[in-house]
Amino acid sequence: MELIVDNRQDSIELKEDILCDLEKVIAECLSFEGKSLNYEISVSFVDDNEIRDLNKAYRGKDKSTDVLSFPLIDGEADEEPSEFFPVLLGDIVISLETAKRQAEEYEHSLKREVFYLAVHSMFHLLGYDHMVEEEKKIMREKEKQVMKSLEVFKK
Repeated sequence: MELIVDNRQDSIELKEDILCDLEKVIAECLSFEGKSLNYEISVSFVDDNEIRDLNKAYRGKDKSTDVLSFPLIDGEADEEPSEFFPVLLGDIVISLETAKRQAEEYEHSLKREVFYLAVHSMFHLLGYDHMVEEEKKIMREKEKQVMKSLEVFKK
């Protein structure tokens, strides 16, 4: 698996332990879905202003949000990576400012919030959505199961 991380914000310190464990989080999502690990995923950390601009440009919503997902393959496609060429799965964009506020609101660590947002976004990249209540239940259950299975949260 190739994980490309881009920290484009400077208002919140992105600690090394988050970066080290982020690959485990992404891999757990792929494994949970029975997918190969031969994918390329990018994760960008931005501030509220940048995510607001992206949300407006790509979703027509002029407000900041916590995470955006940009899948590069159709969730219905059976495109599997080959042994030699990974499939570009997509891009995840996380606002660290919003993640920090949400972590404080839910009384857990920034690390846990970032990992939840990454898991949520990975399921979007894998073709899941939450626009309809039944789909939302399925996606939330998958998120919950992956979060429980991650050793990083048992510390």
